[in-house]
Amino acid sequence: MILENRNILVKVLGCRSSLCEGEFIAGKLASMGANITDDFNTANLSAAVIVTCSVTSEADKKCRQIIRRARRILGDDGVLAVCGCWAERENFENAFGIDIIAGSRGKILIPNEIAGMLSNGKREFRDLRKISRENSWEELAIDYPVLHSRAFVKIQDGCDHFCTYCIIPFLRGKPVSRPERNILREIERLISNGCREIILTGIHLGLYGRDINTSLANLIAKISRVKNLARLRLGSLEPFSLDENLLRRLSECEIFCPHLHLPLQSGDDKILESMRRGYNSGEFLRICDNARKFLGEDIHISSDILVGFPGESDRAFQNTLQIMKSAKFGRVHVFPYSPRTGTLAAKFPEQIDPETKNSRTNHAIELGKDLFANYARKFLGSEIEILVEKSGANYAIGHSRHYLEVICNSGNLERNQIITLRAKTFSDARSDARSDARLEAEFISRN
Repeated sequence: MILENRNILVKVLGCRSSLCEGEFIAGKLASMGANITDDFNTANLSAAVIVTCSVTSEADKKCRQIIRRARRILGDDGVLAVCGCWAERENFENAFGIDIIAGSRGKILIPNEIAGMLSNGKREFRDLRKISRENSWEELAIDYPVLHSRAFVKIQDGCDHFCTYCIIPFLRGKPVSRPERNILREIERLISNGCREIILTGIHLGLYGRDINTSLANLIAKISRVKNLARLRLGSLEPFSLDENLLRRLSECEIFCPHLHLPLQSGDDKILESMRRGYNSGEFLRICDNARKFLGEDIHISSDILVGFPGESDRAFQNTLQIMKSAKFGRVHVFPYSPRTGTLAAKFPEQIDPETKNSRTNHAIELGKDLFANYARKFLGSEIEILVEKSGANYAIGHSRHYLEVICNSGNLERNQIITLRAKTFSDARSDARSDARLEAEFISRN
């Protein structure tokens, strides 16, 4: 056990694909004997791995802050590895004290690089980005999630849609799909090790299979036949990917949890065209209606809203608010637009001033919280199942099949149990865009 008794920090920023990549790195380090933590206050850290995000300028800023913090805590001897989208994008002059850097590929090498440096007691700069731009699949399979209760399984990477505001296609490369047999093997292994819920993730999930002569619908049909899998979820799905074939397969999959995350971004047709999103507001609403027709009226449709895109007028913003209501969203994530150098939108005229952008962002956040509260309250008085993710002496927390966070009054429950509760009240916290609003419930039984 080359890393036995070594404390190693693994911190993940960004999307669920980043979470998958962080889980792989954490799992490999743990298999070498390391103690994995995500707490900067952990004593005697030997190394840190930061999985970065670059979706917004605020994400870039947060990455820089966390990397500098990690370097300070590690001191002169600790090994600092940084990977992901920010690392791929950064015009790198090592002002951060980074020892190992990898971008959209090359993460598979990080655990051994860390082990080597800690073993020989010598830090040396390794730039793994030189080998990271191949448009091939990097197999980052896990045996059991270290950082989370639910298992995120990455099945796709890359994007070629090139929305005018988005830098990610330039950082993640062309779309590439993971072989079906590898996905099924990983899921079977996760189940055998006690996982009950799988979340399929990708940068552009709907493109899965396009390059290997299959489809997301076909994959779901095969996963639905895997024995002892209790729950299946999808990560974020571009609206135009949700065709009737996929909806039909989802409706036939008994373990599919009725939640879809469909990013709207804007409810104004002119802005949607300028963003190059590939649909208009009417088409988006028809997609939502179709999802409810196949998957039931109670399906949770969550979304992303991008506020303050260049040229967004007051009328355009009001159109967005109206579509948010008409689509009957549950949870909504609201982000202010930030120009990304290298994208078309960064050069567009009519950039929105920060004060207007902030005001609209706050307005959309408040509406999103109202919509989520309206959706969650529909379940009050109902029996719901949760998968236990955290548990203490007198409480348990998990998510319902409809992706509502629920806390109950029964403790000392093992992680990954599925229990039945009765929803009693809704706690409508109003702290930030990702508020901890949740259902409160009473325990009924273990399943």
